[in-house]
Amino acid sequence: MRTVYLRPDAIHGGNLILVNAEYPYWEGKSRGNLAPVNHRERNVLLDGYAVKLLSELMERLDGWKRIAAVSGWRSMREQQELYTESLRENGAEYTSQFVALPNHSEHQTGLAVDLGLRQKDIDFICPEFPYEGICQQFRKRAALYGFMERYPGGKEGVTGIAHEPWHFRYVGTPHAEIMTAQGMVLEEYIELLKKYPYDGEHYLYASKNMEVSVSYLEADGKTDTCLEIDDHEAYTVSGNNVDGYIITTWRLG
Repeated sequence: MRTVYLRPDAIHGGNLILVNAEYPYWEGKSRGNLAPVNHRERNVLLDGYAVKLLSELMERLDGWKRIAAVSGWRSMREQQELYTESLRENGAEYTSQFVALPNHSEHQTGLAVDLGLRQKDIDFICPEFPYEGICQQFRKRAALYGFMERYPGGKEGVTGIAHEPWHFRYVGTPHAEIMTAQGMVLEEYIELLKKYPYDGEHYLYASKNMEVSVSYLEADGKTDTCLEIDDHEAYTVSGNNVDGYIITTWRLG
């Protein structure tokens, strides 16, 4: 067995952090390396590993010819400017539906990207990304590459955000596959995993001919959390930005 110690601030980092109106993004946590999503929209940045997976998906679809990257990582200052400008131009009701408050936007994590049909005029806040054609082809394959449609219709009461068919969040695999198959949003997934503690029965999922185990480990927020990992298992750890960690393990060999 290997012993891994997780620092208290580790709950604020990782691919599965929840950022919404209730749980703000913790600016002190490193986002990792940001990279341009493609050579055409070099000002649109995303977590480097997420860019790699997005590029693989777009290459399979030849997607960048017809899909544009509209918005990726934003600094807190940029989010504040966008929020203020939207209030001025669109009013409070519209802004509350489509623009998050500074430090409550997924765009500050570097794990979210807004996509739109490549056309002459693209709405920066609400780009067109229909459920047909190349956009739907992207949507159907997104989960296999770790991306999920973050704000689907019918989940507004859970996410606190209006339906945004253009907004995709990188959460990694198999989590995107599980949430998409179950029709869950991130808020629901985090709550579900609390039923599968690390020292108890885990959530099992067969992914790419491999059985993956997902579980939850509570943190007290004050001291290091101790994690025991089997020597024959590979693992990843992500904070949930709420109260603990999501542990994903799979057998080696």
